[in-house]
Amino acid sequence: MADLLEIDSLRIRFGDTEAVRGVSLRLDEGEVLGLVGESGSGKSATALATLGLLGTAARVSGRILWRTEGGSVDLLQESASALRRRRGREIAMIFQEPMTALNPVMSIGRQVAESAEAHFPSWTGRESRRKALAGLEAVAIPDAAQRYGDYPHQFSGGQRQRILIAMALINRPRLLIADEPTTALDVTVQAQVLELLKKLQAEHGLAMLFISHDLAVVGEVASRVAVMHAGEIVETGPSQQLLTAPTHPYTRSLLAAVPTLRTDRSRPLALIE
Repeated sequence: MADLLEIDSLRIRFGDTEAVRGVSLRLDEGEVLGLVGESGSGKSATALATLGLLGTAARVSGRILWRTEGGSVDLLQESASALRRRRGREIAMIFQEPMTALNPVMSIGRQVAESAEAHFPSWTGRESRRKALAGLEAVAIPDAAQRYGDYPHQFSGGQRQRILIAMALINRPRLLIADEPTTALDVTVQAQVLELLKKLQAEHGLAMLFISHDLAVVGEVASRVAVMHAGEIVETGPSQQLLTAPTHPYTRSLLAAVPTLRTDRSRPLALIE
């Protein structure tokens, strides 16, 4: 099966700093790929480059091939208007912090509806509202119809993350990029959001690039994992294999630095090297 997304020799430079150094990844239709690494390793920069969201300060080279009905296109060579048409329609993204990703002075219902109207401008207000309500109900927002006009600050962190998921999936994209979607959540809510993402991914058959610094979290949702360190991919493989028998020293360091019930509390945690 042809790759849905292929990142080939991607390099990203900010001034004199090369943040991403020759990254190559592939993602099949309907596959969940985890991208793991510590903060600053280049994970989010790679995701933002895919959507053309890095801004003018970044110098980007390489290829990001996106499969279409007629073959494939290089997203790095597309015009700004062509990328805008793909964002949210074919490729959607959930950002790290829901409170800053949501507009604080716009109701959550309007924000979800606006995500659809951006790609379907012919929809009436009634039709976009119906779609937005269906999206909010799909992510289990309680009393969605009654809370349609509420604002982001009136929701919990977990509910705000669910609203972002509704916004991302309302147009049924082929690829969902989830950038640290559970980082700011407590463990219980984190598990609920992960279960929701797995459920929606299976129902809609969409591909997902799940970005995290936590190998254990990625192992919950991804069938395959790529480990990123200092702007490079250092190891790729099936998630269970990486969790149980990593081959690269950096991957072993990531796993060793995570405390478990068996961790000796009298000794410091392992350092990430």
